[in-house]
Amino acid sequence: MILEHIKLRNFRNYESLELNFSKGINILYGENAQGKTNLLESIYVLALTKSHRSFIDHSLIKDGEISSKINGVVKKDGISASYEVLLENKKKKCFIDHDEIKKLADYISNLNIIIFYPDDLDIVKDSPKLRRRYLNTEISQLDRNYFKILNDYTRLLKMRNESLKNMSSYSGMEHPYFKAVTDYFIDKATLIYKMRMKFIKKINEYCEDIFFDVSGHHGFYVKYESNFKLEDLTLEEIKEEMKKQCRELAPQEYRSKMTLFGPHKDDISFWLKDINLRTKGSQGQQRMAILAIKLSEIIVFENYCHEKPILLLDDVFSELDDGKKNNLLSYISSDIQTIITTTEISNIENSILEKSKLIEIENGAIKKITEVEKHGRKQD
Repeated sequence: MILEHIKLRNFRNYESLELNFSKGINILYGENAQGKTNLLESIYVLALTKSHRSFIDHSLIKDGEISSKINGVVKKDGISASYEVLLENKKKKCFIDHDEIKKLADYISNLNIIIFYPDDLDIVKDSPKLRRRYLNTEISQLDRNYFKILNDYTRLLKMRNESLKNMSSYSGMEHPYFKAVTDYFIDKATLIYKMRMKFIKKINEYCEDIFFDVSGHHGFYVKYESNFKLEDLTLEEIKEEMKKQCRELAPQEYRSKMTLFGPHKDDISFWLKDINLRTKGSQGQQRMAILAIKLSEIIVFENYCHEKPILLLDDVFSELDDGKKNNLLSYISSDIQTIITTTEISNIENSILEKSKLIEIENGAIKKITEVEKHGRKQD
């Protein structure tokens, strides 16, 4: 999977930009606050229709403008296609080869992105909501059915909570409408549980070895945390366990007027042997945990989608010592397109620079491009 070309209009600090990418390593460099991260963010939005930095779509539109457009040409399986995201103040439209895609589930998962950025540490340290968002985003890229199921689940959760809020007596728990909503809610929840557990299991197949390769420490793994033990349960067993929880929590749900069970209440944790890295890990260990799971995703994505994802690295090298930096670089092979931002190209090994396309960014514009050719380097 290769992003061949990107075109921006009124995105963040870019009034207009067009850029071709190398199929290998691309390095965006320049001073802080020039637009390197904004350009990386535009690629993420092109893939997932939303930003990893902001929950508000209209904040992505350049100040003083009423709309923003991101267009990219992506090659998959040897075939190039055009993808486009149009952002307006109160709506968003997506296109593939100029045809509008009405359902986001039919757009997302066409362009697979794995991103490292400084705030990734929050996945380990911050709230369970952020970790659930991470899970939902990554699995939605792998399987568009997950995105559809998650949307259905969210809608049913809202309906169920509204029914609980409007319930005037406990007998309402037995109302046919509420029971039907609950049954559908449990059906969708069961599928989400199974898909999340499958994803975590796949990550754990690779992340311990990668954590060791990057940091030198054994025993890293990711744990899915729920109100009941999910591992090795069939869909029917998960469903029965949820029905049991539903019965047991009914009095509490009636009093609290909200749904108290389901995947919207769950969490994931990161462990190094018996150490929970969220509460007892150092910042360095927490950073290595994120690197390990994101690098594991490269393998998972390739095995599932039969295409390597596009790798985005936002100012990652400034956070690592030379040893860990080199260990990370060893995972960046020539057959995965990688786009890196940095303030100093001196932070990057010469062996990497020599085979990279260098793009200097200044004040929302391209200042200089240095390309790699078979017989040396060429400056534009």
